[in-house]
Amino acid sequence: MKKLIISTIVMAAVLTACNSKNKEVTAPDAAAVTQNDTELYACSMHPEITGKKGDKCSKCGMELTEPVKQTTQKGAEIKTSQASAPFSADEIVNNYLALKNALTKDDTKGAADAGKALHAAFNKVNPDLIDAKIKADYLDIADDAKEHAEHIGANGGNIEHQREHFALLSKDMNDVIMVFGTSKTLYQDYCPMYDGGKGAIWVSETKEIKNPYYGSKMLTCGSMKKQL
Repeated sequence: MKKLIISTIVMAAVLTACNSKNKEVTAPDAAAVTQNDTELYACSMHPEITGKKGDKCSKCGMELTEPVKQTTQKGAEIKTSQASAPFSADEIVNNYLALKNALTKDDTKGAADAGKALHAAFNKVNPDLIDAKIKADYLDIADDAKEHAEHIGANGGNIEHQREHFALLSKDMNDVIMVFGTSKTLYQDYCPMYDGGKGAIWVSETKEIKNPYYGSKMLTCGSMKKQL
């Protein structure tokens, strides 16, 4: 009888140890599932839009694919995105606006400087940061825009030639903004008289009309067509 009692005690101890070991093994798996459920992903074009992996961006409709850095309550890092920062068009837009503003003031040298800066901003863009679905579209737009920016930069002193290329450049910039968005509130303006009455658009950061195609001659000629 004594041997039976001892055997029973030993068996109970073994079972308890096994159960404890099983709990130790399964606990990390449960934690991993919880972590995956709460992991956030961002849109590669609009990093401020986040959600679960596979969700759609509310701005462009693309899937959320970029892991977002998250921290625990103690501030310990859980996940850091291994991808490079998403492409932003803000620097390109800022240089374009500087060019536009120089033309409204009939400042041909300022326009040339801004054209050179815009060309450099396009050259700084790493196409590998752009989603493959729209990368080809960006490259087509950028190649054309860089050509016009280069002409503007090289023709300080010939403002009419600069304005001719600015009209074409503005179409490219409108396309860049429509595809990639920007952190700024922008407006598409329209001059009905430019190019022999064919008209031309430009992009502005203000609702006030200041015409870059005629400058001081007809500064307020034109209208705001829409907000971008």
